[in-house]
Amino acid sequence: MSEVAENLADVSAQIAAACRRAGREPSSVELIAVSKTFPVESIRQAVVAGQLHFGESKIQEAEPKIAALPGALHWHFIGRVQRNKVRKLLQNFGVIHAIDSLRLAAYANEIARELGLFPKVFLQVNVGGEASKGGFEPAILRAEMENLLQLDRLEIIGLMCIPPAGPDPAAARPWFVSLRELRDALESEFSLKLPSLSMGMSGDYAVAIEEGATHVRVGSAIFGKRAYRVDGELG
Repeated sequence: MSEVAENLADVSAQIAAACRRAGREPSSVELIAVSKTFPVESIRQAVVAGQLHFGESKIQEAEPKIAALPGALHWHFIGRVQRNKVRKLLQNFGVIHAIDSLRLAAYANEIARELGLFPKVFLQVNVGGEASKGGFEPAILRAEMENLLQLDRLEIIGLMCIPPAGPDPAAARPWFVSLRELRDALESEFSLKLPSLSMGMSGDYAVAIEEGATHVRVGSAIFGKRAYRVDGELG
């Protein structure tokens, strides 16, 4: 068994344990193996071990990987979305995790219509109010939700967040709670379903699951530590 396969087995066991603590089924959590900066061979090892969902944050890095790997894989774009990359993103990724403004959502909707696509998207929420991170402020998301729901080509499946960084995974819990509570409030106010919460990374995914995460984005715990910062995060 490869090291990647061993790591995947350990992460899966941790997910199952977190689900038991929360009274949930492990099948309610989708593990996204964040393969950004890691080579195709590492991804192949994960595929052999049964992993099908992968996350990338740069289209120029992802395109050759997607072309080299089996077509049955599911690709999630987890980086900041740039308008000039939207067309390529929609052509390569089935799920976009970081739609962070009404303007961007409307543009993605137009391109999706041109391409004949109905992409699944998460709305990113800046739960910590950090200037360095994208995302809707909760009050703005509420104010713009009606307009977002008019975008007929986007399937809005839920909310996503990246909480403020900290050394203690438990410190992220209030931010995960706030995202879940915002989701619940939006469902009630707008009579809709937002079934998915994309939250939790290598250091805090167990806490995120305990607070309702349906999609966890785990990279370094599967593929190993990165030697440099990527998108403002180490690992």
